[in-house]
Amino acid sequence: MKKSYLFLAALVAGVLLFAGTRKADNPYNLAVGTPEIKSITALTFGPNGVLFIGDSQSAAVFAVDTKDTKKVNTAKAFELKNIDVKIAEALGTAKENINITDIAVNPISKKLYIAVKSADGTPLLLTLNADNEIKPVSLKDVKFSSIELNNVAAADAKDQRGRPLRVSSISDLGYYNGKLMVSGLSNKEFSSSFRSIGFPFTGKQEDESSLEMYHGAHGRYETTSPIRTFSVTKIAGKEYVVASYTCTPLVLFAMDDLKPGASAKGRTIAEMGNQNTPADMIWLKTDNKDFLVMANDRRPAAKVSHEEIQKFEGSLTSKVATTAGVNFTALPYEKVMQLDKLDDTRAVVIQKKANGDLDLWTSDGKNI
Repeated sequence: MKKSYLFLAALVAGVLLFAGTRKADNPYNLAVGTPEIKSITALTFGPNGVLFIGDSQSAAVFAVDTKDTKKVNTAKAFELKNIDVKIAEALGTAKENINITDIAVNPISKKLYIAVKSADGTPLLLTLNADNEIKPVSLKDVKFSSIELNNVAAADAKDQRGRPLRVSSISDLGYYNGKLMVSGLSNKEFSSSFRSIGFPFTGKQEDESSLEMYHGAHGRYETTSPIRTFSVTKIAGKEYVVASYTCTPLVLFAMDDLKPGASAKGRTIAEMGNQNTPADMIWLKTDNKDFLVMANDRRPAAKVSHEEIQKFEGSLTSKVATTAGVNFTALPYEKVMQLDKLDDTRAVVIQKKANGDLDLWTSDGKNI
């Protein structure tokens, strides 16, 4: 009965109920209601417990006030073997019927938020605390706002291989300096796009930037593949988006170039191996030095020092057979499917082990 209750609670809390709203007094112009979310592609936290939920199917982003603002100074490590089995059991189903689509650590409470897609496509949002308690997040009568992305692919549009394009309208989210950043595909000729949307949402969205980069493994410039994951860094005092694509170029885009409607050309600083899709990237500190850590679905997780990125002044513009560019370390962890930052030195990891188990664990500040 308990398992069934959690599943029903998740559905009732759910994310597909028709939205009805009323105004509420809050600093982010949020209204009270039930957001009509059709999919959860990406998660990231903004200010004061606001969770941004990227919904590719709707081509929209929702900002939800989680009210999860009790500060935890020292985060307890997450450790949960067979997390897919545990989630499935809590939902009263089998692990084959769920797919973990993203995770995000609330930087205030250190609670882990987990996006799950069920076999029929229903999106669910769960939390996991450090005592391994799995709970559904109610999205009924919450404070929220949303913004629909402009210039997205039609709901039935497909690529040359017959794959739906709408699913890539949102590939990753980030929040930086009061703006929500969204990578994905648009319906333009140069479809790889990057959006920077002011928060609180105003209902108006400026045009997206179109992106171009040289893909060394393919030996050509490309404009139609979406960024898979990105972060922000400063080099010599200037802000850059550091982005990675499938197969696996690492590219810098100057923030100054990512203006509404602009076509931005990136500088490819590394090729990190083909036949791989990066899942997430975060910045961690080791011995007070900054490192970019990237999760990969087929290759080992990778670690690149900020110092190496900063000193590499060139750009890869010729075909690469294996790897090239910035020096990086291949970590002894393959098939890291999800990754987020727990604190300055530790990461939360979901890794598919060699025996097929899907385990959640936390780095100790030295092993990653």
